[in-house]
Amino acid sequence: MSTAEPSEQLILGIETSCDETAAAVVANGTRVLSNVISSQIDLHARYGGVVPEVASRAHVTAMTPVVAQALLEAGVEPGELHGIAATHGPGLVGSLLVGVSTAKALALVWDLPFVGVNHLEAHLYASFVEEPDLEMPLVVLLVSGGHTMLVLMRGHGDYEVLGQTMDDAAGEAYDKVARQLGLGYPGGPIIDRLAMTGKPTIAFPRPVLNEGYKFSFSGLKTSVINHIRKNPDAKTEDVAASFQEAVVDVLVTKARRAAVETGAKGLATGGGVAANSRLREAVIDACLEDGLTPFLPSRSMCTDNAAMVGAVGWWRLNSDGPSPLDTGATPNLGLPVR
Repeated sequence: MSTAEPSEQLILGIETSCDETAAAVVANGTRVLSNVISSQIDLHARYGGVVPEVASRAHVTAMTPVVAQALLEAGVEPGELHGIAATHGPGLVGSLLVGVSTAKALALVWDLPFVGVNHLEAHLYASFVEEPDLEMPLVVLLVSGGHTMLVLMRGHGDYEVLGQTMDDAAGEAYDKVARQLGLGYPGGPIIDRLAMTGKPTIAFPRPVLNEGYKFSFSGLKTSVINHIRKNPDAKTEDVAASFQEAVVDVLVTKARRAAVETGAKGLATGGGVAANSRLREAVIDACLEDGLTPFLPSRSMCTDNAAMVGAVGWWRLNSDGPSPLDTGATPNLGLPVR
């Protein structure tokens, strides 16, 4: 039996930008009726990172049961839906194509509007899924395996990219350092756990710390790798803690500066690295010091999921209308800005 109210607009969201096959049913852009995720971590762990061809094939296998489970958990029949949204970029082109093709096929069969969703915009809306009344303007620190950027949200659909990484994303640096330490994949959660027992006593650099809002983690990653090679007996947990402290210091210093200088009312986070425990702690401390309202999505909303896709799909459908059915996968899609 459906848990939706008769007045609610239901969107089926589909997310396949990388290695998570996800589907969710979202009501009015904020109420999550279901949120199903099929992870491929075990498939890619043996390779030390995501293999695009493996990812796309796994999406094909998982897509139908994941969508069926999302509808079942929501208690919703296809005829009760008002639209279907799918991530069409950025991401791995093969993975994106699976989600986009599925969404368009279902839209045609069920006679529903299709909405192509920007993956970066979806991460911005992860906060609003759990806190619909967040006040804007709002600075969002969007940090993941593929992206690190500061975004000013002046209003719904009104964004300005204040700065982004010039090389490695923060999550990418985590994975590369973890690989050098022999810790396995994905590196972020492993380093986070290790750092809790280590001491951040190694003075790793803070790249471009005082140079506007741009980020750079390639030099920090290289510094850590060189330290490991020169000091093979160094405690792994101390290296992890010191590396993490450097990353968090750069991220939070720039984010809080951006929030103050733009007159934002709050600071939010998004993306997989936003699940990091040290980053979450540092963001809250910074906001308390600066008089800002912090918002950190739950860890399940930080990582790739379809609820955030459904939220943006609902908003875009009502503001812009359906996307054309010739909308394709756009692996290098940028955040829409005004």
